[in-house]
Amino acid sequence: MGQLPRGAARTLARSLYEARATRQPIAPLTDAEPGLGPLDGYAIQRELLSLLQADGERVSGYKAGLTSEPMQAMFGLDSPDYGPVLASTVHRSGSALSLKAFTAPRVEAEIACRLGADLTGPGITVQQARRSITEVYASIEIVDSRIRDWRIRLADTIADLASAGAVVIGDLPVPAAGLDLPGIAMHLRRGDEWIAAGKGSAALGDPAAVVAWLANTLGALGVTLEAGHLVMTGALHAAVPMSAGDEFVAEFDVLGSVGMRVEP
Repeated sequence: MGQLPRGAARTLARSLYEARATRQPIAPLTDAEPGLGPLDGYAIQRELLSLLQADGERVSGYKAGLTSEPMQAMFGLDSPDYGPVLASTVHRSGSALSLKAFTAPRVEAEIACRLGADLTGPGITVQQARRSITEVYASIEIVDSRIRDWRIRLADTIADLASAGAVVIGDLPVPAAGLDLPGIAMHLRRGDEWIAAGKGSAALGDPAAVVAWLANTLGALGVTLEAGHLVMTGALHAAVPMSAGDEFVAEFDVLGSVGMRVEP
């Protein structure tokens, strides 16, 4: 579609806003509006973010999704999507997160980057993006969907803040200079069981390429990736379910480990 009137975008955003508040999932937006495309999804996302900011939320960075080839193939795409990282959803390693705070959460281990300089696209190269990254962290993202049973199409997940739930950031900020971001290996365990593994190259071939893509995509909309922003660069493995009592630890080469537990 790409030409969704603002009033319609606001109405759909309100339904997602209420679903977030009540933890009651809703039917896919694309069921009622099958013509919704990515531009429509971002229009709804902007309206939803405005509602959340009116409640006092603030943006502390951005997350990229669909950065791996298998996920892009699932949606028939050749590009990622993005959403804001809300400050209230950022937690330290070792935090206990309540299952009640989510609707249908899943866990992904990722490489997170902290920017030391503004990046205003378009035209940002991977090399420029790499130079802008000052610190790198082990991280876990909890992806969550306000769409019932995760029956999402692309516009649904974009509208829903790219299925953002929360992030857990490792305690050890590692200087970015000289790091081989694509080569960083990760292993994820739940309790005593190793359940997933991946490398930084799963994120668009290079997490710095994700930062460049975000800067250019946001820049085309008049938005700057700011110094201090946190960038979640995308899952290094397939998302895994999260249940009450689970304890997750992701161990990264060079970056150390990050962990969280799920309260009943």
